[in-house]
Amino acid sequence: MENIRSRLKFGNKVEDVKLRKRKSQLYSKEDESSLNDGVLRARVVVFCVLLRLINCFLVQTSFVPDEYWQSLEVSHRMVFKYGYLTWEWKEGLRGFSYPLLFACIYKILYSINYDSVFLLIWLPRIIQAVLAAFADIKFFYLIQTLQSPDVAKWTFFCHLCSWFSWFCCTRTLSNSMETTLTCLALFYFPLPESKTHSSKKYLTLVALAVIIRPTALIVWFPLLMYHFCQEEDKLRLITHNYIPLGAVAVVLSTVIDCIFYEKLTLVQFNFLKFNIFHGVADFYGSHPWHWYLTQGFPVVIGPHLPLFLHGCSLAFKKYKILLVSIVWTVLVYSLLPHKEFRFIYPVLPFCMFFCGISLARLKAWRRAAALVLLVSNLSAALYTGLVHQRGTLDVMSHIQTLCDTSSTQSPPDVLFLMPCHSTPLYSHVHCPINMRFLECPPDLGEEGYIDEADIFYDDPLHWLRTSFPYKSSLPTHLVLFDVLEAEISVFLNGSSFARTAEIFHTHFPEGRVGGSVFIYERH
Repeated sequence: MENIRSRLKFGNKVEDVKLRKRKSQLYSKEDESSLNDGVLRARVVVFCVLLRLINCFLVQTSFVPDEYWQSLEVSHRMVFKYGYLTWEWKEGLRGFSYPLLFACIYKILYSINYDSVFLLIWLPRIIQAVLAAFADIKFFYLIQTLQSPDVAKWTFFCHLCSWFSWFCCTRTLSNSMETTLTCLALFYFPLPESKTHSSKKYLTLVALAVIIRPTALIVWFPLLMYHFCQEEDKLRLITHNYIPLGAVAVVLSTVIDCIFYEKLTLVQFNFLKFNIFHGVADFYGSHPWHWYLTQGFPVVIGPHLPLFLHGCSLAFKKYKILLVSIVWTVLVYSLLPHKEFRFIYPVLPFCMFFCGISLARLKAWRRAAALVLLVSNLSAALYTGLVHQRGTLDVMSHIQTLCDTSSTQSPPDVLFLMPCHSTPLYSHVHCPINMRFLECPPDLGEEGYIDEADIFYDDPLHWLRTSFPYKSSLPTHLVLFDVLEAEISVFLNGSSFARTAEIFHTHFPEGRVGGSVFIYERH
């Protein structure tokens, strides 16, 4: 009996040892998997930050005036107390929340005496690049939880190689911040099979996006309705999330705007009143209803378009709500007369879900397709970021040198004879020299309305002769596109102006915008 008992004990000990061994192997595999996952995520973080910083410094061209006139120019005036505000700020159409971010950066630089032109221009863009990288990282984490490793890899690849994201994400545009916040909010949104859902977090980010750009509500309206329909406790969602967070966002933005406007100003109401009910946006151009379908969306999504269409047929059921949001956004903006590429930029990350699924499904062809995708997007990104429309920024470096003019010379007086808001202004010069440009506010029904730019281009010589009847009133420098030179050559020669600089702008001159920018100086 004792032998039997001893054998049983020995057998139990052996089993215990084997069990412990199996457990230790299992734990070691879990630890190894966790370690590998941590290393992968750390690499993704470093890669995304480095990529967006490189992206930032390889975008040296201009896109639209709003990237300066609705952000950096406003921030510069907030901190340094000189500059120019466009008509939107005088009418209370724009909120100060977004410029306030850069104004804080400017204030810090000013307080430590590091407010150089280089830092004033590039530090806001670096901040924008880091935020874009953070959104990229969250996008990667999200697709990891929703898709297989293979599909997640190709989806992230599609996201990072988008030429339009490269072109826009590091710019100081409210649309860029709107897209960044939308991408971050998507991480916490209750997508099917999502493991990162947090109603308060995603709604807070959506509220911030709406504060910065009220039209963000267009993108998020179908998503909010989807969440409401899916939620079991609808009353709690409304009373604990929708109403409180919405109210805080409205109050916060209103307080900020009232402080800087120095009066009660409801920016969201003014924005709707002027742009929707009064149709002021039409003043800046209108397009046919199908423009987004035939031009806007194909250009924004670029070479990804075939993959997107293929991916929609494969993943329609799983990501139906994202497709609904894309279609809804394009349709709503199609109803508005004034259209721009950047307006639909926030739905671009949604499109990448479908592109990634398509690319992963190609299997034998996907490496070749990925190479074509990378080369075509990279070519477009580098050309638009380094070559196309760079003259209006480069010219400001020449103007900035006028700040160093000795006191014995007459103070610089620069006149920009270009379509209004073609260049930035004091945010890229940072000294209070006299600079003027042709103004073009919309007709708001006021008496004596004048569109200075249109009057000038109707008869440039007449405008110049009547505006400067005496030599003493002439500016010291003129900045113009090359297409205007022949038309005002008589004035230039008769007023002793000589060309001192020629700066490349674009290979595709159009209308009033020429291929080069000229600087003329009076001798």
